[in-house]
Amino acid sequence: MNTSDRVTDLVGYQLKRAQQALRTAMDEGLRAQGLTTPQYAALTHLEADEPLSGAELARRCFVTAQTMNAILVGLERARLVERAPHANHGRVIEARLTKRGRAKVQGAHATVFGIEERMLCGITAGGRRILNETLRRLVKNLSTSEE
Repeated sequence: MNTSDRVTDLVGYQLKRAQQALRTAMDEGLRAQGLTTPQYAALTHLEADEPLSGAELARRCFVTAQTMNAILVGLERARLVERAPHANHGRVIEARLTKRGRAKVQGAHATVFGIEERMLCGITAGGRRILNETLRRLVKNLSTSEE
């Protein structure tokens, strides 16, 4: 077995290829919605659990606080989110979806769900459950925190 075959047989390599293919498909699909993948991620987290600070959104979206600030500025300019100081912690700025932002993210879900369905084509419901459990186990195994 040559070195190239050994690399492509690594689970981590295949995970990265899958992640890259998913990101490319999402970038292409969301572009038609007028969104980027990071913007969609931020809107989705706000939809599920608003209001959120920029720092919390950054953690949930796997980007730096500075990057999330730039994402939020763009979303605010597009009138998809609004930001205001936290009621008890004035230095913390929280983001919330606007009505327009809620409609935008709900419309984008169909695109993303379609991409995920395409990605999982040919995998049974049981196989999908096992895949999800396996991915959660991988994260847990590499987690630095004790749970």
